Amino acid sequence: MTRAAHQASPGHDGSFVPSVQGLRGIAALSVLMDHFYDMPKGGMYDIPDPGFLPPLWLWLQSVINVGGHGVELFFMISGFLIPASLVRHGSLPRFFFDRILRIMPVFVVLHLALFAVGPVVGYKFFRGIDLTSYLGIFAANLFFVQDALGLPIAQQNAWTLTYEWAFYIWFALTFSMLRIGGRVLAAPLILLGVACLMHWPITAFFCIGMLFSATGWRISIPGPLGLIAGLACGVAMYASLVLFHPFVGLVPGVLLFGMVLAPDSGLARALSMPALQYVGKISYSLYLVHPFVLFPLQVIGLKLVAVGVDRWLLWAAFILIGSLMSLVASAISYELIEVRLRRLLDGAVRTTLFRPLSKMEQSV
Repeated sequence: MTRAAHQASPGHDGSFVPSVQGLRGIAALSVLMDHFYDMPKGGMYDIPDPGFLPPLWLWLQSVINVGGHGVELFFMISGFLIPASLVRHGSLPRFFFDRILRIMPVFVVLHLALFAVGPVVGYKFFRGIDLTSYLGIFAANLFFVQDALGLPIAQQNAWTLTYEWAFYIWFALTFSMLRIGGRVLAAPLILLGVACLMHWPITAFFCIGMLFSATGWRISIPGPLGLIAGLACGVAMYASLVLFHPFVGLVPGVLLFGMVLAPDSGLARALSMPALQYVGKISYSLYLVHPFVLFPLQVIGLKLVAVGVDRWLLWAAFILIGSLMSLVASAISYELIEVRLRRLLDGAVRTTLFRPLSKMEQSV
């Protein structure tokens, strides 16, 4: 039986929620699945067709092609975690410093690698580029303003970080204005948020997380029935995003996230499995790193299909080898960059400005 709980639940105060970690893993794997469909066609990196994607049934194409909407799951998670993180830090400088430590190290390492290697391999917009354009694209992508300036995006998945940073800034300012002057001072920012929702509808998924962060409402459906209900809501959300409008997907999205957060629901228990917990832990690296891993495999596949190698064989190898290499590379990125480099940067900077980073803050 479905029941809505209004009592305090894990995660309501910003504490660790295993099912949210598992949902992160699903979101990253979802985007990876989408690229297993897009990249063999040769379109993702401006490599001319024909690709090595075999002829697929239309229903299978549709199923795989919705994977890119895993970003909406990431937005829901951010909307849920960021309010508690801001309250816990107690100041805007501490909050933004930790957001920089969380987001930027992996991004910057990949950014530097791309702009160092890209011109050598003739990747995309680097072909025939002059120094002024190179520096302009470098700076615009580093500060996530490439879309606003009409410049090419460097890291294909990093476009979502523009939305993430915009949400961090908007929420932090709105929260501060509400505390200082109430609704009067916050009203312009709230109206700006509404305008952004109307112009970029996928940003509405941040609101789902904010809703559950502000309340103790959870939806608990135990056992196999809960897992089936959660999967049905996930399918309905993805289908709504493709077939209808993002606002339509908000309804199943709310139901899905409510079940994710209920610790005794069948969906939450499934998302708490050890394998998904680990993928969720490395999900940020997996999300950004896997296109770099898949790119050379894509180039090899395009060369092999040109000499007559079977497309089904190439696609199967691309998925299997690409999955393994992406997970290994992401695990290495997590350990070396997200943990060790982040700890080094934290020790070098925070000790002179703020208190040491707590274990709870590192998990956000």
